[in-house]
Amino acid sequence: MHDESPLAPSSDTTGDVVIITGLAGAGRETAAHALEDMGWYVVYNIAPQLIGTLYELRASAVGRENRFAVVVDPRSGPFFSELFDVVAQLRRADLRLRLLFLTADESTLVRRFDSVRRPHPLQGEEGVLEGIRREREMLAPYRPMADLVIDTSPLNVHQLTMKMRTVFGTSEEQRLTVTMLSFGFKYGIPLEADHVSDVRFIPNPYWVPELKPKRGTDREVAEFVLGDANAAEFVDKYLEMIIPVLRGYSAENKHFTTLAIGCTGGKHRSVAVAERIGDRLRSSGNAVRIRHRDLGRE
Repeated sequence: MHDESPLAPSSDTTGDVVIITGLAGAGRETAAHALEDMGWYVVYNIAPQLIGTLYELRASAVGRENRFAVVVDPRSGPFFSELFDVVAQLRRADLRLRLLFLTADESTLVRRFDSVRRPHPLQGEEGVLEGIRREREMLAPYRPMADLVIDTSPLNVHQLTMKMRTVFGTSEEQRLTVTMLSFGFKYGIPLEADHVSDVRFIPNPYWVPELKPKRGTDREVAEFVLGDANAAEFVDKYLEMIIPVLRGYSAENKHFTTLAIGCTGGKHRSVAVAERIGDRLRSSGNAVRIRHRDLGRE
């Protein structure tokens, strides 16, 4: 068993199975949603005896690149006691099985149940605290089996999500992905943008006859646009401004951001500038996608 031990991210997703269990209110659903957001196939609240069968059904459909997770807890009733044997059986198979146990202290769990105004699933005619203690006693034998135990008492949902991504995500999934998006203001500001910048201050290649039919991805247009002193300074200052923002996004568990660069029609200036900024960000180690929303629309 490993309490809060840092398991290394894996680039091998063949036969990946995670069983999530632990106390109600400790974040089982948050942990499961974090895996779903990374593309895992997640099944909620099933009898442990079905885990192997469902995994094989999924593997037969998608192949061995099968990242499969289940949430198992005492709500499955008498079937829950079979978890011991099921885990032992799966560990003998050719799978990368990890058992995650989530816990929290009593005061934190009581506060969480009060905040959502829901009863504890095991409290019966008694109070929430009695339900918590009853479940903790039921789950006590399973904690020593766990590959990872996380005490979520000091964690909010975002911090637990980040921990899940750190432990169970691939190295690529843990990186912030930046989308550089060029656009034309005359077609509207992109709603998905986190940051919008206007480069209509740069001289417009539209008014240069030999450049007018070309695009910002063409070398001649890019040289014209980025050869302007103000444009070159803008790119440098933009990068100086946005890099700490991207670091902050990563620290706050934001894994996708869209940086939009606009000019009049989205054909010349915004395209060239977005390409240059995207290239600079990529060369500094960021995962970058470049998209030109309005290119070819004229």
